Amino acid sequence: MKVILQQNVPKLGKAGDIVEASNGYFRNFLQPRSLAVLATPGAMKKREEDVEVLRKKAEKAHQEALDLCQKITDHGLIRLGAKAGEGGKLYGKVTNKEVAAAIQKACGVDVDKRLIKIEDIGALGTYKAVVKLATDAQAEINIEVVMEGMEDKPSKPAQPVADAEPTEASEEDEMAIAE
Repeated sequence: MKVILQQNVPKLGKAGDIVEASNGYFRNFLQPRSLAVLATPGAMKKREEDVEVLRKKAEKAHQEALDLCQKITDHGLIRLGAKAGEGGKLYGKVTNKEVAAAIQKACGVDVDKRLIKIEDIGALGTYKAVVKLATDAQAEINIEVVMEGMEDKPSKPAQPVADAEPTEASEEDEMAIAE
């Protein structure tokens, strides 16, 4: 007998699949536990509608994942403060949880720590992180680990402007300097 599975059933199929099940298995196990329904024409039509709704939801979620990836990638560099000793060696390691919090703070995107792949970060420097939000939607971002308290300061000191031409001081400025 053909049945439509309502939930995933081990060794039989996934939710929404149309499978062949014995009469007794359906009546004694699947139907009482609401794991499956008979594959009637009405149930088949409802299944098609449900599949279409699920497809649209999946498409929308995929597009949102791509947008979030673009937002993370556009940010480029995230600075993360950590306690470090001499020589730039960190006290402990930077974890996925800390990287996720830094991404949340910098980009405004809430990312699950399990979706972030980073190499071991045990010293100050710049590292690459990959955030995989979907099977084909991933964002690469650079993580710059700096001394704690320095994450809000620019990474390179401001360069003096060497091309600026000296301006001539007015007579009033020269008199004020002379006094």
